[in-house]
Amino acid sequence: MARSTASMAVVFMVSFLLVSCFLREASAAISCGTVVSSLAQCISYIRGLGPLTLACCSGVKSLNSQAQTTPDRQAACACLKSLAGQIPGLKPALAAGVPGKCGVSVGYAISTSTDCTKVH
Repeated sequence: MARSTASMAVVFMVSFLLVSCFLREASAAISCGTVVSSLAQCISYIRGLGPLTLACCSGVKSLNSQAQTTPDRQAACACLKSLAGQIPGLKPALAAGVPGKCGVSVGYAISTSTDCTKVH
């Protein structure tokens, strides 16, 4: 009897963990890796070292289409803020203007001072 109770407890715990992982994945926000790879072609432009390219705008549009939920937009915002602090020579005005120049409205200012928790 004790063995079957222990077995049921293990089955319950494994089931609980699987459901928890599934739910977390279902509501998971966009990853920083996705943000970085989508915007890699924009780095030269936002440092003032090159033109705004079609590849950059394509990445911006792709990222915008992937970040449809509030958690996704908040995660993308947080990744952008973190990324901005790691790019030497970043020109904040150029970075802030990229979405508009690419014909995309992200719904919040691209800035290191943006409160990403308020992004919807």
